[in-house]
Amino acid sequence: GIEFRSEIGFARWVEMTVTLQSPQDGGKVHCTGVVVDCTGSKHTGYHVSMVFTGLSKQAEARLSLMAGPTLS
Repeated sequence: GIEFRSEIGFARWVEMTVTLQSPQDGGKVHCTGVVVDCTGSKHTGYHVSMVFTGLSKQAEARLSLMAGPTLS
């Protein structure tokens, strides 16, 4: 999944598609998911948590490259 800041709040369980762009090579990945949490306000902005659904193996691999190395 992904967490991000937004000027707009989203209801829980809303399905949406986001497009993520790699800062390294500009490649894009379109990801469909469901909003599982959204906190904040119109004054401070919103913190959105989204779980991806139905990612292809290719999209998973691309996201792993975009995320970079992880710490163990």
